[in-house]
Amino acid sequence: MLERAAQGTGVRVALIRRPGRHADCRTPSVRHVYAAHTVPGNVWLHSATTVDPERLLDLDFAALGRGDHRSFGTVLGGRPHTGDPLALVCTNGRRDRCCALLGRPLAAALAATGVREAWEVTHLGGHRFSPTLLVLPYGYAYGRAEAHTVMDALHGVREGRVVLEGCRGRTAWERPGQAAELAVRTASGEDRADVLTVVGTENLDADGAAPRWEVTVAHTDGRRWHVTVEQGAAVPPRPESCGAAVLGAPAHMDVTAVRELTVARSAPAR
Repeated sequence: MLERAAQGTGVRVALIRRPGRHADCRTPSVRHVYAAHTVPGNVWLHSATTVDPERLLDLDFAALGRGDHRSFGTVLGGRPHTGDPLALVCTNGRRDRCCALLGRPLAAALAATGVREAWEVTHLGGHRFSPTLLVLPYGYAYGRAEAHTVMDALHGVREGRVVLEGCRGRTAWERPGQAAELAVRTASGEDRADVLTVVGTENLDADGAAPRWEVTVAHTDGRRWHVTVEQGAAVPPRPESCGAAVLGAPAHMDVTAVRELTVARSAPAR
């Protein structure tokens, strides 16, 4: 019902639970609910609790998708989340069994080492990179994660930084934009989380060749980059999910050029 209510609004619904076997044994009387918006310039993470999950159907999903959190407050009494950043580890074995086999131990290890906001979560995507996780509030996804790299990423979030090791991009952007932003970070050495924005993506696939884009990435200090991204296929062929018998060629984003633009500035009048 929630997915149907959120359809076409830009909101993605996910279910979470605490790590450990107890999560399979009983239904909690009080449910934790989080809402986040990850677009730079309007990043927020709010939290609430409820004993009646059906109240979530009264949320204004269209407004939430635009980055307006007011209905989360009026319907659920939600407030800005002031605790630790969230580490949402995919443990959905129905889509790919490796997400459960590798994700659940990772979530348990994070909880055991004192990560208070470690959660198991339903499918995040990118399952061939399992274990995968999403870190909020900034919305960066990580793949093939290990506990120490997650701890580094969470420490970075507390300082407003992005840790690039294992990072697969910011969920606010489509895949070409994700690759382009990370490429700019690598080229420029910029690790502050909220200073880069994908402001344009032009499809260059005019001749029927492999999909190709020119992505424009802007910095809050005025700098801009044009990044060329091409869609490639993984070689040699490999399973597209854990345990799959059929080999495939999963698509991936290749950055072929990063060009910082020169901004001409007029001389001041005398």
